Amino acid sequence: MPGLVVFGRRWAIGSDDFVLPGAFELFVRLVWWIGILALYTVHKGQFNCPGGGLLHSYLLVLLILLASIICALSALVYVSMQGTISNPGPRKSLPKLLYTRLLLYLPEFIWAVVGAVWVTDSSVHCEKTVINVIIGTVIASWVIIIFTIIGVVIVFDPLGGKKTFYLTDSVNRNLESSQSGQLLYNVKNTATRVWEKRIRLLCCCIVQDDDHRVAFTSIAELFRAYFSDTDLVPSDIAAGLTLLHQEQDKMESCPKEPEEVLCHSPSSLVTDDLDIELENAAHYMLFAAAAYGWPYYIYTNPFTALCKLNGDCCGTRPTDTDITGSDRSNFHFGSILRITGLQYRDFIHISFHNKIYEIPFFVALDHKKEAIVVAVRGTLSFEDILTDLSADCEDLTLEDVLENGFVHKGITQAANYIYRKLINDGILNQAFSIAPEYKLVIVGHSLGGGTASILAIMLRNSFPTLRCYAFSPPGGLLSKSLADYTKHFIVSVIVGKDLVARLSMPNMEDLKRRIVRIVANCNRPKYQILLRGCWYEVFGGDPDNFPTELDGRNQDALTQPLLAEESLMVHRSPSYNALEDESHLNSPPQYPHLYLPGKIIHIVEESSSRRLCSSDMKYTARWSNETVFSSILISPKMITDHMPDVVLKALNSLSHEHGSCISCQTQECNTNVV
Repeated sequence: MPGLVVFGRRWAIGSDDFVLPGAFELFVRLVWWIGILALYTVHKGQFNCPGGGLLHSYLLVLLILLASIICALSALVYVSMQGTISNPGPRKSLPKLLYTRLLLYLPEFIWAVVGAVWVTDSSVHCEKTVINVIIGTVIASWVIIIFTIIGVVIVFDPLGGKKTFYLTDSVNRNLESSQSGQLLYNVKNTATRVWEKRIRLLCCCIVQDDDHRVAFTSIAELFRAYFSDTDLVPSDIAAGLTLLHQEQDKMESCPKEPEEVLCHSPSSLVTDDLDIELENAAHYMLFAAAAYGWPYYIYTNPFTALCKLNGDCCGTRPTDTDITGSDRSNFHFGSILRITGLQYRDFIHISFHNKIYEIPFFVALDHKKEAIVVAVRGTLSFEDILTDLSADCEDLTLEDVLENGFVHKGITQAANYIYRKLINDGILNQAFSIAPEYKLVIVGHSLGGGTASILAIMLRNSFPTLRCYAFSPPGGLLSKSLADYTKHFIVSVIVGKDLVARLSMPNMEDLKRRIVRIVANCNRPKYQILLRGCWYEVFGGDPDNFPTELDGRNQDALTQPLLAEESLMVHRSPSYNALEDESHLNSPPQYPHLYLPGKIIHIVEESSSRRLCSSDMKYTARWSNETVFSSILISPKMITDHMPDVVLKALNSLSHEHGSCISCQTQECNTNVV
């Protein structure tokens, strides 16, 4: 629902967000009140000790104060339970109850101070049990007060005073007037500055230069534009994701139309090609994973990695000219050696240098596949995150190939950096002088996969036989023309419902629109949605069939925003501008569609359980196309499916299964010959 407006400003909390925290505090207060009442009843008439008179008064007032707080909390929780997310009408009295509850913090604070003074008074010599209870009471009071202050800080919206501008009647929404237009301009500038300060705070531990400042401003503009047109609080988004997940699971359980099933009757040629690429991908994924260095090695070998790496730290290593960047104790290089199984002499160049738009990579000789492998590291630092989030589009013109194409700006700059190192510093020339008959293969995972793809495009004219394997690359990477061009030499590997492979600004806009639509039209209170959603995510079961206002509406009516949706939109969303003439899969005009690179192998897990803790996993792989990844899927595995160890496990499983099948076929053939 729209953010709660109290004290003349908007807060990042809704009027229906007090049910669960209020119920928890109510439980604590009830137990507390019962304990104090029992103490007072047991010791009634026994307050003759020094300081006992003050103790008697303290307990009486505390009982009355706790009773008042319990009554206020009960009313607050009850009112917060009323209505739905988009229907706050039954909760219109909640601000007054909230003022009352906050007012009770003043006597509670005073009484906590009085209790602290009393227990520290050396002249008090009452029964030890009573003193311990009072100490516990004082501590509990201070803990609740401190947590309340922390909660206020968390839900404080720096733009709360500005956003009330949006929440007024349609008179103030008329941006034709110069006054309203100037006010909106000021709000946007303020929002950008707030986001920029947040990003700077998160990145306070890294050295900041001009590149960082430009990136901060660009990313702040991106976040401001994305969040400025909705009035949703974080719990609304959580409820929307929960509903979308259950709706998605219900749709997946329905039988698919024949045209929705990809490769339902694959030819033997296509199957053989897929098997070959899966075997190659499983091999090169080791290089992509090794680029992460010791963090990946320790993550996958938590009990033995440190011991093994400590044994390597004093070993020999290539000369300093072969390695750039910091690798203290030789942990990174030692991990790369152990993961890839290569020798020291097989490495041509290793770079651990890491800045924004400059990511680590290494170049090595792969004698097994007779390839010169360029492996690019994925996201592992704040600088890498800034590179990921620099999601503006820029032109990439390829002479004699395409007139132009759009690419992800941050990842393209990272690819340019590696391109300059490989060509200008003569790294590839050195590699091919050692192994002139080898082919060039570029690999990477996540950010590294996206960078490897654009780097492969840049090197394609100079090395026509090169291949690129992009594991879980970002979805918003290449324009359609570039994506089609790369199908000849790039293979992307996606596992399950990987979030990153579906991340693009049009997909994010579509997700926002879907959240607004399903949240605005669900007829259940938010606390029921969240509780049922938590149960469903942890324990499974059948998706809940939440009744909504969408039931019974025809498809034409669903292409227009409903009244409840418009109440959650601060001003008309760019998504809705496209809805009038285009389908919901089309992006807003300011966000061009960007796609995954190359041919796409989609690996899907087949298991008896879809829960996180499921075992006995079996995978299937098929050729897919970019339209399958045009929408973000909500799942507990949307993050874990992106992890490099999961990708490697899936590829190894498929590779071993393919090897077993070949062995079985060979034995069967030999039997038939006999």
